[in-house]
Amino acid sequence: MQEFPKPRYPTIRKKVTNEEILFVARHLANAKEYKSNKVGFSGYGKTKEGDRVLLFADNLYDARIIDSIAEALREKGASVDILLTDVGPDRQVDELDEISFFICRSGEAEGRERELRLEVIWAWELAERRRYDLLIQGSGGASAPRIARHSGIPWPTVETFVSETTLFPPEVNEAINRVSWDMIWNKGRGGRVHLTDPEGTDLTWTLWSEYYDRSNAYGFEKTPRFGHLFGHPISPIVEAQDDTGIIAGTTDHTGKPFPYIKVHLKDGAAYKIKGGGKYGDAWRDLLEETKNIQFPGRPRPGLFWLEEVAIGTHPKVFRPTNYLWRSSWMGMWERFRSGIIHMGLGTHLEDEEWARRNKKIYGHIHVHLMFPTYEITTRDGEKIKVIDKGHLTALDHPLVREVASKYGKPEELLNELWIPGIPGINVDGDYARDYANDPIPWIKKELADYSTA
Repeated sequence: MQEFPKPRYPTIRKKVTNEEILFVARHLANAKEYKSNKVGFSGYGKTKEGDRVLLFADNLYDARIIDSIAEALREKGASVDILLTDVGPDRQVDELDEISFFICRSGEAEGRERELRLEVIWAWELAERRRYDLLIQGSGGASAPRIARHSGIPWPTVETFVSETTLFPPEVNEAINRVSWDMIWNKGRGGRVHLTDPEGTDLTWTLWSEYYDRSNAYGFEKTPRFGHLFGHPISPIVEAQDDTGIIAGTTDHTGKPFPYIKVHLKDGAAYKIKGGGKYGDAWRDLLEETKNIQFPGRPRPGLFWLEEVAIGTHPKVFRPTNYLWRSSWMGMWERFRSGIIHMGLGTHLEDEEWARRNKKIYGHIHVHLMFPTYEITTRDGEKIKVIDKGHLTALDHPLVREVASKYGKPEELLNELWIPGIPGINVDGDYARDYANDPIPWIKKELADYSTA
């Protein structure tokens, strides 16, 4: 049996003062600013006296986070307008939240179309029209294309905000991302990828040069998308796309963890889905419903093409203790942890305007891989292991460790703060009986095992 890293749990700050929250906000107000809304790259350090800032959030954010960020920026002489949308009360998530959030039947105010209406029309267009100097919005997805400064607010809870995650040095994070990107798209381009995971994923594909040379959708643009590295380009789909094998797991971005699912792919697209409980049933219905839709640029009909093999890069991200509630943002937070991959199948922005015009279903949904091994065999036969059993190998790279040494001991700074336990994989037990058939009891127990301070 392969050895996988043992579980590791964070210490959670349960009693946090307003002054401690403001301390972190002041840190962000002076942290390096990227055009990014990802965990680890959401700083506001370019802000100066006289700047006008639009902070866009919803009612599920902890108000103390919003207020402290606004106060820290006002201390720098900026004015801050806050726009809050009401997305409904907090509640426990269910198995179909992923479908309802990410899949849209065009013309209806639901799913991704509703998300983009709120974010793009209300936030992006308002920031552009009123000429704000900085837009603070989002915890993932694309950056506003016509706004020069767009940073994120990716912390779902105070426990994630006042943590090592937020205070982690951006320079180190950037080095991790650039080293990982270089492995994939400079040294590995044109090679062959083999992706495996102990929960059952076993998938291969070619990193065609055409992918890299032609792809520009969703922020790919031949540069790393910090915190969300593409290990597979999302668009366009080339005729030779050859992704073949199985994707398997029990978690996604926004829905309750589900019974074990296996998604079978051939030549780039899903053709069969087994298991998955209610989530699997809904996905099978969508697979049948969309099997004859011919999207522009796709080699053949169908919605569920593999487009997103997105690699998390932040070693200090952890699963929030309110993980089973909407306000935790569920797996949308955990997916940023270094070495975790989220697999996305469906459409992205390039396809969606066509789908809306033609009243077609669009969107994409996910399966997370918690202990993946991502290995490239280059054209010259060299083996490059980008991720090894859930560990991002860039964390061990001499360049990354040299940068980390400026801020402390590399072995501590680059150590993953959180490693989930899964029975039959890295803790004792039977995978099917103790976890895969119903992951919820195990996850609840594990969250209760976090230490508190």
